[in-house]
Amino acid sequence: MSPPPNPVVGTQRWRDLLFLHWRVSAAAVQATLPPGLFVDTHEGQGYLGIVPFFMDRVRPAFLPPVPWLSWFLELNVRTYVRDAAGVPGVWFYSLDCNQPIGVAIAQRFFHLPYVHARMHATHAGGAVDFYSQRRGTVHAPWRYRWQQHAGSAPAAPESLEHFLVERYVLYAADARGQLYRGRVSHTPYHIHTPTLLAHTTAPAALAGFPLTGAPDSVLAASPVNVRIHPLRRLG
Repeated sequence: MSPPPNPVVGTQRWRDLLFLHWRVSAAAVQATLPPGLFVDTHEGQGYLGIVPFFMDRVRPAFLPPVPWLSWFLELNVRTYVRDAAGVPGVWFYSLDCNQPIGVAIAQRFFHLPYVHARMHATHAGGAVDFYSQRRGTVHAPWRYRWQQHAGSAPAAPESLEHFLVERYVLYAADARGQLYRGRVSHTPYHIHTPTLLAHTTAPAALAGFPLTGAPDSVLAASPVNVRIHPLRRLG
C-alpha cells in the first residue's frame, strides 16, 4: 500500500503479531459503535479480534528511539468498520500496554482506549509465550502462546485473511463523541497459520463480547516497519 498524502508523525516496528478472530453478529458489533461508524463485514459476518504483539523502536518522527521507552508490548481487542464515506478501518475496544508513558500519550493525543497492564513475553524454539495482567482487574494473567512456522506470504485479495489484517486506517472518538480517522502505512503483511498453544477470550469479555470456542481464524505475521500519520477530525 502506498503511503497516504499525510506527514509522518512517528515510526515503529511491529513484530510477532498474532491475530485471533471470532465470528460475531454484525448487529451486535453495530450496537457498540459510535454514531458515524458502521460495521464492516465479510460475507455478511462481523468479526472480533484479539491481537497480541511487540512494539519496537517506537518514536516521534523527529527523535531517536529511547531504550527504556521505545520497546514494549501491546494487546488489542478490535473490530472492523467503515465511516460514512465507506473508508474501511479498525475500531478498538481496548489496547493493553506495559508502557505507561505510551498509554498516556495515546489516550491524550490519539483518543484511543489504552489501558496499563503488566506484561511480559518470551521466545523459545520458535514459540512465543505472551502474558498480560490488566491493572485494576482481578483476572489471572491472560496467556497467549503460539508456535511460529515458515512459509509466510501476503494474503490473497478479497480473502477473509486480507479482510482481517490489511487495515491501514483506525477510527477513534474523543469524550464528546467527535470522530477521528488515523492512518498508518507499511508493506503488506506476510502471514501464515501458526499452531495456537494457549489463548483466552477474557479481554473480549471485558469489551462486552463473551466469546466461546476456538478462534475462527488464527494468523501470525512477519515484522513490518510502520509509519504513523496524524489523526484527522471527521464531520
